[in-house]
Amino acid sequence: KIIQFRLSMLKIRDELLVSVHELNQRGLNNAAKWASELLVTIKDVPPPSVPSSLLIVDPVYLLAKSYFDAKEYHRAAHVLDNEHPRSLFLKYYSLFLAGEKRKSEEAVEVGENCPVKNKELGKIEEVLQPLYQQGKLDGYCLWLYGIVLREMAFISRARSALVASVTASPCNWSAWLDLAAICPDRGVLELLDLPKEHWIYPFFLGHLFLDLQHTVESYNIYQELDAKFPHSNYILAQTAVFRYATQDFEEAERLFDELSKSDPYRITNMDIYSHILYVTENHTKLSCLAYKASSTDKFTPEANIIIGNYYSLKLDRVKAVRYFQRALALNPKYLSAWTLMGHEYLQTKNPNAAIPAYRKAVDVNPRDWRAWYALGQSYELLCLPTYAIYYYSKACAIRPYDSRMWCAMAECYEEVDVKLAIQCYKRAEANQDKEGLALLRLAQLYEDKLNDREKAAYYYQMNLERREQEGMKPDKEQIDAIEFLANYCKDEGDFEQALQYCNQLSDFPSKQEEARALQREIHSAQQNTSFEESTDLSMSMS
Repeated sequence: KIIQFRLSMLKIRDELLVSVHELNQRGLNNAAKWASELLVTIKDVPPPSVPSSLLIVDPVYLLAKSYFDAKEYHRAAHVLDNEHPRSLFLKYYSLFLAGEKRKSEEAVEVGENCPVKNKELGKIEEVLQPLYQQGKLDGYCLWLYGIVLREMAFISRARSALVASVTASPCNWSAWLDLAAICPDRGVLELLDLPKEHWIYPFFLGHLFLDLQHTVESYNIYQELDAKFPHSNYILAQTAVFRYATQDFEEAERLFDELSKSDPYRITNMDIYSHILYVTENHTKLSCLAYKASSTDKFTPEANIIIGNYYSLKLDRVKAVRYFQRALALNPKYLSAWTLMGHEYLQTKNPNAAIPAYRKAVDVNPRDWRAWYALGQSYELLCLPTYAIYYYSKACAIRPYDSRMWCAMAECYEEVDVKLAIQCYKRAEANQDKEGLALLRLAQLYEDKLNDREKAAYYYQMNLERREQEGMKPDKEQIDAIEFLANYCKDEGDFEQALQYCNQLSDFPSKQEEARALQREIHSAQQNTSFEESTDLSMSMS
């Protein structure tokens, strides 16, 4: 069991309560919202009392916070000093946000092709670095220092600062999310000295494992957390995202319906719900969701993604792209908007426009298998199989259990190296290829490319058994497989099995002549075999 809380739920409640106040005082709204939503799930405990130390009486800080809430970040930074850790944090966090705001404005002015930077980063790092080295930063200032280092591309140093931040202030969920974003794999995670005994650590593991595509482990964690924090909308949403990641769309849709009933004005994660409705082609529900999102808060990236999916399902590519672009205008790092915009270009057979969008997606999150996979599709469309193989291999590394990734890479390898293509198809079949492409192509490659009729027969037979189990209707591929197996069994001397395949072949009107001719050949071969056996027996007796 990963979850072993040493604290009582009462102490967890008190810790969350203090953290919500601290987070709100520092303008960390998303982390405060996350903690507050978790706080309300803890019931049947005595009423809380707020520590008097959380009361702010400093008029200068109150003025600065008022400026901060009004998004007048430079004014907020100007009135604050560095004496109190809380003031130090708000001063330089205000500068950081002022720099981010100016960066967004410059991006619009100069265009996408000219990268712009937050010009306040160097100033903030210059102040916080010596304080960090002296151990004078609190948990919140450590988080700020960490994200500044991350933006400056000092990833290893950023990781160290964020680890120190979550250790000092574990209830700052934003710090955990930023740490997860720079943990590329499990190996890096195991090297981090994290507060594993704290009750929030399993929440971090669940989020990170889901992001790393370790879906089963993530699901197990959320199941255990649900027992500790029943009726948590966050846990319900993450479980729904897990179902979506494992392509269990029916259960994912049910969970999102439940989430919508519990929190009808929720926008967070609802874009993923729209992906599910898009894939299942549920026009009615997607239309209702788009209207609801637009009515609730249309100036959010999630709402624009939902509306874009709605227009995409209606095959209105122009409007779909427009809404995905609006989502990116609101948040240039919104991953799914780049990926979906690339999909729209790819649908119109415009890979040259799709590729830059997908590249932006993998720049934002290198763990986004959808963007890597789509890049492979784009280069395959451009008839560049070597490039396509490279990008498909990236997708396979992230989702090694997804047969679609292996099948896509195998198709490209067919033009480059047949033996490697066969290995990929075998990996696809080992990972439960639902479409059955792997078995069919294995049989065809062994027959046509390697002239290995024994293995071709093996895979043709396996594919026929799969089709029978799934109750699939006969098609040309099935007929060709039966004809091959009939000839193979005849040549191998298994006349009884060959006649059975001939009988199956005769059920198809287009193949009745071939079936009768093959039956005659089999009967003739049987007679010749019987004659040869009797001749050999007579000679041995004489």
